[in-house]
Amino acid sequence: MVFSSALGELSEATPTQIVQRVRDAGIVGAGGAGFPTYVKLRAQIDTFLINAAECEPMLKVDQQLMPRQAARLIRGTLYGMRATGATQGIIALKEKYQPAIAALTPLLPSAIRLHILPDVYPAGDEVITIWMATGRRVPPAALPTSVGVVVNNVQTVLNIARAVEQQYPVTLRTLTINGAVAHPLTLTVPLGTSLREVLALAGGATVDDPGFINGGPMMGSLLTSLDTPVTKTTGGLLVLPKSHSLIARRMQDDRTVLAIARTVCEHCRLCTDLCPRHLIGHELSPHLLVRAVNYQRIATPQTLFSALTCSECNVCESVACPVGISPMRVNRLLKQQLRASGVHYEGPLHPADTMAKYRFVPIKRLIARLGLRDWYQEAPYQHIDWQPVQVVLPLRQHIGAPAQSCVKPGQYVLRGDCIANLPESALGAPVHASIDGTVTVVTDQAITVVRG
Repeated sequence: MVFSSALGELSEATPTQIVQRVRDAGIVGAGGAGFPTYVKLRAQIDTFLINAAECEPMLKVDQQLMPRQAARLIRGTLYGMRATGATQGIIALKEKYQPAIAALTPLLPSAIRLHILPDVYPAGDEVITIWMATGRRVPPAALPTSVGVVVNNVQTVLNIARAVEQQYPVTLRTLTINGAVAHPLTLTVPLGTSLREVLALAGGATVDDPGFINGGPMMGSLLTSLDTPVTKTTGGLLVLPKSHSLIARRMQDDRTVLAIARTVCEHCRLCTDLCPRHLIGHELSPHLLVRAVNYQRIATPQTLFSALTCSECNVCESVACPVGISPMRVNRLLKQQLRASGVHYEGPLHPADTMAKYRFVPIKRLIARLGLRDWYQEAPYQHIDWQPVQVVLPLRQHIGAPAQSCVKPGQYVLRGDCIANLPESALGAPVHASIDGTVTVVTDQAITVVRG
């Protein structure tokens, strides 16, 4: 491969060294799931895919990081390719991200290409992005490696480059604060910063009785406390009036969700016709799972087990259903029961729906459907020279076992010091101090560091 000098000097780290440095840096999937990245880099595949679509319409992180750190993104992609043996790298992003396309294009080596995605939801879902960018379909309940692909988010790949070149851990997170705030913005803060402080940096809420979503409008979770800390997977803070449907739906308890499903379903099957997984050939049929709530005796085990393949993209609830049912919540409850029983799904991959690409939801239509036109802001990136007085660092910011503390109260730590390590032979990720300061509290859940 021939690389442009504009990329900067590439590290000569071997694949084994790359994996070890990524592991030591505590890098996990920044797109939301938090899967430890070093495990992905151990796979041997042919395609290393960067998911730069930014699936959620209110989040503005990746699209703004790419033009600012284009060379580092490409270097991170090259390290990922080296570790996994991939012969091609793909950066999948939307055509509307013109600054990113302009910054990346002149730097691309021959082994890496851009793939332009349509501005639809859920372009950015891992399985859908693989299909759009490569034509390959991941079977139900299978991993992307089953079709020769590893997928990583933009921030993850930028963190890979830092870990390989500087051997520096993850201590910061870039996120968007959007909606009913005085100054919508995207910024970078130390991990462990409270969302209350993040909201203050955006000028506070502009409505009297606000509700909060941790993440985006489709897949984000209802936030019950602004004292919740920023973690490695926090994509954004969305502020809306508490009366907004996106908040009200999330406030419904499980009993209410099931009661609605039992009483008002019209059996129109729109939830299945628009289900992205179903469209690319997965067995998952949300309307049958809703029906199973009403008629459990006619539900086959295979139908019930297919709930395990739901990605919880929320199209069925927020876009498809005309009567306010949440098939996604029904699926989530079924998944909890099935996993507790140790059930695993095995099912076929059917041919993709010939209308699939026409049934994904245009982002402009999604914004209107969600009632977000009044709250949709650009949220430009701003560098803010600010440090929190204290950070609370959860020991589980990832899929797998929580990290185990290796510090004690009263101990002074520097930013980047490992304060909780990966349990021996366990899936997980270490945690590092995000500010200089004194450890004041150590529990089984988190470590508090006070600046100074």
